[in-house]
Amino acid sequence: MTEPRPDPARRRMRRREEVFRWAFLAPAIAFLLLYFGYPIVKNLMMSVQDYTTRTFYTGESPFVGLANYAAVVKSSVFSTALINTVLFTVGSITGQFTIGLALAVFFKKHFPLNGVMRSLMLLPWLLPMIVSSAIWKWMLDKDSGVVNQLLGLAGVENIPWLTSTEVALIAVVMVNIWLGIPFNMTILYSGLQDIPDELYEAAALDGATGWRAFRNITWPLLRPVVSVVLILGVVYTLKVLDIILGLTEGGPSNATETLATQSYRLSFANFEFGQGAALGNILVLISLVFAMVYLRMTRSGTED
Repeated sequence: MTEPRPDPARRRMRRREEVFRWAFLAPAIAFLLLYFGYPIVKNLMMSVQDYTTRTFYTGESPFVGLANYAAVVKSSVFSTALINTVLFTVGSITGQFTIGLALAVFFKKHFPLNGVMRSLMLLPWLLPMIVSSAIWKWMLDKDSGVVNQLLGLAGVENIPWLTSTEVALIAVVMVNIWLGIPFNMTILYSGLQDIPDELYEAAALDGATGWRAFRNITWPLLRPVVSVVLILGVVYTLKVLDIILGLTEGGPSNATETLATQSYRLSFANFEFGQGAALGNILVLISLVFAMVYLRMTRSGTED
Protein backbone atom coordinates (compact mmCIF):
# COMPACT_ATOMS: atom_id res chain seq x y z
CA MET A 1 0.00 0.00 0.00
CA THR A 2 1.54 3.29 -1.10
CA GLU A 3 1.53 6.29 1.20
CA PRO A 4 -0.48 9.28 -0.02
CA ARG A 5 1.62 12.11 -1.41
CA PRO A 6 1.62 15.35 0.60
CA ASP A 7 -0.74 17.97 -0.68
CA PRO A 8 1.19 20.52 -2.86
CA ALA A 9 -0.62 23.37 -1.14
CA ARG A 10 0.46 22.06 2.25
CA ARG A 11 4.07 21.77 1.06
CA ARG A 12 4.03 25.36 -0.13
CA MET A 13 2.57 26.46 3.20
CA ARG A 14 5.32 24.66 5.09
CA ARG A 15 8.02 26.22 2.93
CA ARG A 16 6.44 29.62 3.46
CA GLU A 17 6.39 29.09 7.23
CA GLU A 18 10.04 28.07 7.10
CA VAL A 19 10.95 31.19 5.15
CA PHE A 20 9.08 33.40 7.62
CA ARG A 21 10.77 31.65 10.54
CA TRP A 22 14.23 32.32 9.14
CA ALA A 23 13.23 35.86 8.19
CA PHE A 24 12.43 36.60 11.83
CA LEU A 25 15.65 34.94 13.01
CA ALA A 26 17.87 36.66 10.44
CA PRO A 27 18.17 40.05 12.26
CA ALA A 28 19.14 38.35 15.52
CA ILE A 29 21.67 36.10 13.77
CA ALA A 30 23.14 39.06 11.90
CA PHE A 31 23.41 41.03 15.16
CA LEU A 32 25.21 38.17 16.92
CA LEU A 33 27.62 37.64 14.05
CA LEU A 34 28.37 41.35 13.68
CA TYR A 35 28.70 42.40 17.31
CA PHE A 36 29.85 39.14 18.95
CA GLY A 37 31.22 36.80 16.33
CA TYR A 38 33.38 39.29 14.44
CA PRO A 39 35.03 40.83 17.56
CA ILE A 40 35.90 37.38 18.89
CA VAL A 41 37.44 36.27 15.60
CA LYS A 42 39.24 39.59 15.20
CA ASN A 43 40.63 39.38 18.72
CA LEU A 44 41.91 35.86 18.10
CA MET A 45 43.60 36.99 14.89
CA MET A 46 45.19 40.02 16.57
CA SER A 47 46.58 37.85 19.36
CA VAL A 48 48.77 35.95 16.89
CA GLN A 49 49.90 39.04 14.97
CA ASP A 50 52.34 41.86 15.57
CA TYR A 51 49.48 44.37 15.69
CA THR A 52 50.63 47.87 16.70
CA THR A 53 49.98 51.48 15.73
CA ARG A 54 52.19 50.88 12.68
CA THR A 55 49.53 48.52 11.36
CA PHE A 56 47.05 51.39 10.98
CA TYR A 57 49.39 53.11 8.51
CA THR A 58 50.97 50.21 6.67
CA GLY A 59 48.16 47.68 6.97
CA GLU A 60 50.78 45.06 7.82
CA SER A 61 50.46 42.83 10.87
CA PRO A 62 53.00 39.98 10.59
CA PHE A 63 52.05 36.58 11.96
CA VAL A 64 53.99 35.85 15.17
CA GLY A 65 52.23 32.72 16.40
CA LEU A 66 52.15 32.40 20.18
CA ALA A 67 54.82 35.04 20.77
CA ASN A 68 52.29 37.51 22.18
CA TYR A 69 51.00 34.92 24.64
CA ALA A 70 54.54 34.08 25.71
CA ALA A 71 55.37 37.77 26.16
CA VAL A 72 52.43 38.52 28.44
CA VAL A 73 52.88 35.34 30.51
CA LYS A 74 56.60 36.02 31.00
CA SER A 75 55.94 39.65 31.93
CA SER A 76 56.90 40.61 35.48
CA VAL A 77 53.41 42.05 36.00
CA PHE A 78 51.51 38.92 34.93
CA SER A 79 51.93 36.94 38.16
CA THR A 80 50.95 39.95 40.27
CA ALA A 81 47.94 40.68 38.05
CA LEU A 82 46.86 37.02 38.15
CA ILE A 83 47.02 36.86 41.96
CA ASN A 84 45.18 40.18 42.25
CA THR A 85 42.53 38.94 39.83
CA VAL A 86 41.93 35.82 41.93
CA LEU A 87 41.80 37.77 45.21
CA PHE A 88 39.60 40.47 43.71
CA THR A 89 37.19 37.91 42.22
CA VAL A 90 36.96 35.64 45.27
CA GLY A 91 36.58 38.56 47.68
CA SER A 92 34.00 40.33 45.55
CA ILE A 93 31.88 37.24 44.83
CA THR A 94 31.96 36.09 48.46
CA GLY A 95 30.83 39.47 49.77
CA GLN A 96 28.27 40.14 47.04
CA PHE A 97 26.67 36.72 47.26
CA THR A 98 26.60 36.47 51.06
CA ILE A 99 25.12 39.92 51.61
CA GLY A 100 22.84 39.63 48.58
CA LEU A 101 21.43 36.30 49.81
CA ALA A 102 20.92 37.67 53.33
CA LEU A 103 19.03 40.68 51.95
CA ALA A 104 16.97 38.48 49.62
CA VAL A 105 15.87 36.30 52.55
CA PHE A 106 15.17 39.42 54.62
CA PHE A 107 13.01 41.06 51.93
CA LYS A 108 11.04 37.84 51.40
CA LYS A 109 9.24 38.71 54.62
CA HIS A 110 6.28 41.03 54.30
CA PHE A 111 6.60 44.31 56.18
CA PRO A 112 5.73 47.99 55.53
CA LEU A 113 7.81 49.77 52.87
CA ASN A 114 9.28 46.48 51.68
CA GLY A 115 8.96 47.43 48.02
CA VAL A 116 10.33 50.93 48.58
CA MET A 117 13.41 49.64 50.36
CA ARG A 118 14.06 47.04 47.66
CA SER A 119 13.83 49.76 45.03
CA LEU A 120 16.33 51.92 46.90
CA MET A 121 18.72 48.98 47.11
CA LEU A 122 18.92 48.99 43.31
CA LEU A 123 20.41 52.50 43.15
CA PRO A 124 24.09 51.39 43.24
CA TRP A 125 23.40 49.06 40.33
CA LEU A 126 21.74 51.81 38.27
CA LEU A 127 24.56 54.33 38.61
CA PRO A 128 27.20 54.39 35.85
CA MET A 129 30.38 52.68 37.00
CA ILE A 130 32.57 55.71 36.42
CA VAL A 131 30.21 57.83 38.55
CA SER A 132 30.30 55.28 41.37
CA SER A 133 34.09 55.09 41.26
CA ALA A 134 34.36 58.90 41.39
CA ILE A 135 32.07 59.07 44.42
CA TRP A 136 33.93 56.33 46.24
CA LYS A 137 37.30 57.87 45.38
CA TRP A 138 36.17 61.03 47.17
CA MET A 139 34.72 59.06 50.09
CA LEU A 140 37.94 57.03 50.54
CA ASP A 141 40.30 60.01 50.34
CA LYS A 142 42.85 59.79 53.14
CA ASP A 143 42.55 63.38 54.36
CA SER A 144 39.05 64.59 53.50
CA GLY A 145 37.12 61.37 52.79
CA VAL A 146 33.91 60.78 54.71
CA VAL A 147 34.95 57.20 55.54
CA ASN A 148 38.04 58.30 57.44
CA GLN A 149 36.09 61.11 59.08
CA LEU A 150 33.58 58.60 60.44
CA LEU A 151 36.36 56.27 61.57
CA GLY A 152 38.05 59.25 63.22
CA LEU A 153 35.00 59.67 65.47
CA ALA A 154 35.75 56.18 66.77
CA GLY A 155 39.40 57.05 67.37
CA VAL A 156 40.77 55.32 64.27
CA GLU A 157 43.63 57.08 62.48
CA ASN A 158 43.30 58.01 58.81
CA ILE A 159 43.69 54.98 56.55
CA PRO A 160 45.32 55.48 53.11
CA TRP A 161 42.67 53.40 51.38
CA LEU A 162 43.75 54.06 47.80
CA THR A 163 47.43 54.88 48.21
CA SER A 164 48.67 52.01 50.36
CA THR A 165 49.82 48.76 48.79
CA GLU A 166 48.44 46.91 51.82
CA VAL A 167 44.82 48.12 51.75
CA ALA A 168 44.23 49.38 48.19
CA LEU A 169 43.02 45.99 46.94
CA ILE A 170 40.75 45.66 49.98
CA ALA A 171 39.24 49.07 49.21
CA VAL A 172 38.61 48.15 45.57
CA VAL A 173 37.01 44.85 46.60
CA MET A 174 34.82 46.69 49.10
CA VAL A 175 33.56 49.08 46.42
CA ASN A 176 32.89 46.26 43.98
CA ILE A 177 30.93 44.38 46.65
CA TRP A 178 28.77 47.45 47.19
CA LEU A 179 28.10 47.62 43.44
CA GLY A 180 27.30 43.93 43.05
CA ILE A 181 24.94 43.44 45.99
CA PRO A 182 21.80 44.69 44.15
CA PHE A 183 22.30 42.23 41.27
CA ASN A 184 22.73 39.26 43.62
CA MET A 185 19.83 40.34 45.81
CA THR A 186 17.45 40.83 42.85
CA ILE A 187 18.15 37.47 41.18
CA LEU A 188 18.15 35.51 44.44
CA TYR A 189 14.96 37.25 45.59
CA SER A 190 13.27 36.18 42.34
CA GLY A 191 14.38 32.61 43.00
CA LEU A 192 13.00 32.71 46.53
CA GLN A 193 9.63 33.87 45.21
CA ASP A 194 9.31 30.61 43.25
CA ILE A 195 9.57 28.46 46.40
CA PRO A 196 6.02 27.61 47.59
CA ASP A 197 5.15 28.83 51.08
CA GLU A 198 3.35 25.53 51.68
CA LEU A 199 6.71 23.79 51.99
CA TYR A 200 7.74 26.05 54.88
CA GLU A 201 4.35 25.58 56.54
CA ALA A 202 4.64 21.81 56.31
CA ALA A 203 8.21 21.92 57.60
CA ALA A 204 7.15 24.13 60.52
CA LEU A 205 4.71 21.45 61.63
CA ASP A 206 7.69 19.09 61.94
CA GLY A 207 9.70 21.71 63.85
CA ALA A 208 11.93 22.69 60.94
CA THR A 209 12.14 26.48 61.08
CA GLY A 210 14.85 29.10 60.80
CA TRP A 211 18.21 27.66 59.82
CA ARG A 212 16.86 24.11 59.42
CA ALA A 213 14.21 25.31 56.95
CA PHE A 214 16.83 27.26 55.03
CA ARG A 215 19.20 24.29 54.86
CA ASN A 216 16.60 21.67 53.92
CA ILE A 217 14.19 23.68 51.77
CA THR A 218 15.52 27.06 50.66
CA TRP A 219 19.06 26.12 49.67
CA PRO A 220 18.30 22.92 47.69
CA LEU A 221 15.51 24.61 45.70
CA LEU A 222 17.58 27.76 45.17
CA ARG A 223 20.66 25.97 43.82
CA PRO A 224 19.83 26.46 40.10
CA VAL A 225 19.48 30.21 40.67
CA VAL A 226 22.67 30.23 42.75
CA SER A 227 24.54 28.61 39.87
CA VAL A 228 23.43 31.34 37.48
CA VAL A 229 24.28 34.12 39.94
CA LEU A 230 27.76 32.77 40.69
CA ILE A 231 28.70 32.08 37.07
CA LEU A 232 27.51 35.49 35.88
CA GLY A 233 29.12 37.14 38.90
CA VAL A 234 32.52 35.54 38.31
CA VAL A 235 32.51 36.27 34.56
CA TYR A 236 31.52 39.88 35.18
CA THR A 237 34.01 40.37 38.03
CA LEU A 238 36.92 38.95 36.03
CA LYS A 239 36.46 41.69 33.44
CA VAL A 240 35.87 44.60 35.83
CA LEU A 241 37.88 47.50 34.51
CA ASP A 242 36.30 50.91 35.03
CA ILE A 243 36.00 50.66 38.81
CA ILE A 244 39.69 49.86 39.25
CA LEU A 245 40.80 52.49 36.75
CA GLY A 246 38.57 55.09 38.38
CA LEU A 247 39.81 54.35 41.91
CA THR A 248 43.50 53.44 41.64
CA GLU A 249 44.39 53.00 37.94
CA GLY A 250 45.94 49.68 38.95
CA GLY A 251 48.24 51.21 41.53
CA PRO A 252 49.89 51.82 43.83
CA SER A 253 52.85 49.75 42.59
CA ASN A 254 50.51 47.33 40.76
CA ALA A 255 48.74 46.51 44.04
CA THR A 256 45.36 46.55 42.27
CA GLU A 257 46.51 45.58 38.78
CA THR A 258 44.38 42.75 37.37
CA LEU A 259 44.42 40.86 34.08
CA ALA A 260 41.65 43.13 32.78
CA THR A 261 43.46 46.37 33.61
CA GLN A 262 46.76 44.98 32.28
CA SER A 263 45.06 44.04 29.01
CA TYR A 264 43.65 47.55 28.77
CA ARG A 265 47.05 49.07 29.53
CA LEU A 266 48.82 46.97 26.91
CA SER A 267 46.29 47.92 24.24
CA PHE A 268 45.50 51.56 24.94
CA ALA A 269 48.55 52.84 26.85
CA ASN A 270 51.41 50.85 25.31
CA PHE A 271 49.58 50.30 21.99
CA GLU A 272 50.65 46.66 21.94
CA PHE A 273 47.31 45.50 20.58
CA GLY A 274 48.49 41.97 19.88
CA GLN A 275 49.64 41.40 23.46
CA GLY A 276 46.51 43.08 24.81
CA ALA A 277 44.36 40.75 22.70
CA ALA A 278 46.35 37.73 23.88
CA LEU A 279 45.85 38.66 27.53
CA GLY A 280 42.16 39.26 26.87
CA ASN A 281 41.86 35.78 25.38
CA ILE A 282 43.58 34.30 28.44
CA LEU A 283 40.97 36.05 30.57
CA VAL A 284 38.16 34.63 28.44
CA LEU A 285 39.68 31.15 28.71
CA ILE A 286 39.82 31.43 32.51
CA SER A 287 36.14 32.42 32.54
CA LEU A 288 35.17 29.49 30.34
CA VAL A 289 37.16 27.00 32.42
CA PHE A 290 35.54 28.22 35.63
CA ALA A 291 32.05 28.06 34.12
CA MET A 292 32.59 24.52 32.81
CA VAL A 293 34.10 23.24 36.06
CA TYR A 294 31.38 24.82 38.20
CA LEU A 295 28.59 23.51 35.98
CA ARG A 296 30.12 20.03 36.07
CA MET A 297 30.37 20.14 39.87
CA THR A 298 26.80 21.43 40.17
CA ARG A 299 25.51 18.75 37.82
CA SER A 300 27.34 16.01 39.74
CA GLY A 301 25.96 17.29 43.02
CA THR A 302 22.42 17.30 41.62
CA GLU A 303 22.72 13.75 40.32
CA ASP A 304 23.99 12.53 43.68
